[in-house]
Amino acid sequence: MIQGGRRLVLLLGLLAPAVGQAQVTLTAPPPIVRLLSPYLAAYASATPKMVADFREVLATEGYFSPTVEPSGDENSLHLKIDPGPRTVISEVNIALDGGLTADRRELIVADWRLPVGQPFRQEDWNTAKQQALGHLLEEEYPAARLLNSLADIDPETRRAALSVHYDSGPRHVFGELRVDGLERYDQQLVTRYNRHVRPGEPYREADLSALQATLQATPYFSSVRLTPDHEMASENADGSISTPVVVRLRERQPHRISFGAGFSSNTGARVEANYQTPNLLGRAWSLESGLRLEQKKQTLFTDVFLPPDAGNRRHSFGAMSERTDIEDLKTDRFAFGVQSVQQRGSIEQRLSLSWQQERREPTGALAVTSRALVPNVMWTWRKVDNLLDPSDGIVLQFQVGGGAKAALSDQDFVRLHGRWQQFISLGINNRLTLRGELGRTFADSRLRIPQDYLFRTGGTGSVRGYGYQSLGIKEGLATVGGRYLAVVSAEFTHWLNDDWGIAAFVDAGDAVDSLTDVRLAAGYGLGARWRSPAGPIGIDLAYGERSREVHLHFSLAIPF
Repeated sequence: MIQGGRRLVLLLGLLAPAVGQAQVTLTAPPPIVRLLSPYLAAYASATPKMVADFREVLATEGYFSPTVEPSGDENSLHLKIDPGPRTVISEVNIALDGGLTADRRELIVADWRLPVGQPFRQEDWNTAKQQALGHLLEEEYPAARLLNSLADIDPETRRAALSVHYDSGPRHVFGELRVDGLERYDQQLVTRYNRHVRPGEPYREADLSALQATLQATPYFSSVRLTPDHEMASENADGSISTPVVVRLRERQPHRISFGAGFSSNTGARVEANYQTPNLLGRAWSLESGLRLEQKKQTLFTDVFLPPDAGNRRHSFGAMSERTDIEDLKTDRFAFGVQSVQQRGSIEQRLSLSWQQERREPTGALAVTSRALVPNVMWTWRKVDNLLDPSDGIVLQFQVGGGAKAALSDQDFVRLHGRWQQFISLGINNRLTLRGELGRTFADSRLRIPQDYLFRTGGTGSVRGYGYQSLGIKEGLATVGGRYLAVVSAEFTHWLNDDWGIAAFVDAGDAVDSLTDVRLAAGYGLGARWRSPAGPIGIDLAYGERSREVHLHFSLAIPF
């Protein structure tokens, strides 16, 4: 509809016009100019076909009574278009045949995407019909179909009466799961990962997709494809249809060796070699081991991961040996432990028990050996719109663990640690990220407690503008862990396009051995962001006020 008598005159000059191509000008409201301008180049002169074609295009946007006035000659064509009033939806009738429950019928009607009072557009009409059909197809009614549809347009009253008629067909449930392609594993392995695609459960496309993604993410299979076998479907006593599901698998190679290299702004250049076998001892235990050599850290590790149990708990055990040289503190550490991970809705719970022996050698101070047997529990709650690249939501994490002299530890202590990350969307292209971290180790002294259970900070992922783990307690010339930790951060990101963005941030934090020593070290700077397939990659240049140094930081900027 034309508002305030506004018009826009469009002069369309082709960069390489064909011989005899007319110069076209168009007078119409701005939305109509944007709608019709892509079609103008196809016409060299005003013809009845051109006028009819433009009327059809306008009709798709709900303008069924336009006035199109062409004028000019073969060298200069002028079109004046008044689209007239726009047609709006006056009535919607949705007929649903089949065995739908009353609640399901109400849900489909309530979710109809082209309600009364909304302008009629052909694209919206097509989308609304397909979305309603999609609701049926995706959940319990894969045989649903659209029987007929009608958009009854009255150009005089500018009203559109819509009617659609669907047949849901019978309700479907999952039948038996048939697995094809297993050679080294038993079908029970697939069953242990299957939580929803079970006989008698409602048929849902989302459950099929979830099982396929879950199996694909395991170390056992290189390809996974789930196909409902409608030809072998059978009718149940209640009239529902049981549809078997065929799972076609291709197993991964039994042994894999990989090599890699990289660089971290925290620990320097890196080379590594890894070995993996998904079928250790023929029990479908996944063994992952490797040697990672970094400038500041060298690690040798072996981990064994078991398939999930009946309670969807994933158990693992492993051992590692590590040597570090960070901020004039050398450590040699050996550890082994067991862990159980369980996902409960949006909360992930990790239970672990580990024992470690650590020898630390601070430059300018005495070497100390510490031992600790530590049970630990950690909860992580995630509620974000995208796990890899969130723009809105929150992530919370809390853990508690400790050791006792009476149970293979050199010191009595309890360690608490919590992290918070908040993502706030500020329009389409802007995001604010807030982060906080608090920790405390309850103990009479930090002596003879391994560094893993004390706190240092600084570097990528904590307080930018400072060296990695450079904020802590001075012992000789070295920086060692303290019993208290506090970190806060705020970052604003503006995305220039779909792939690249710029960020400004300020961080502050410190690790101390007494609350009276708290003096937060601030760092701030600018950075670039790139949306990679693995998540946003960040490059930051930060200045530390306390150190008066500039540091370059690289990071994979995804939530913990």
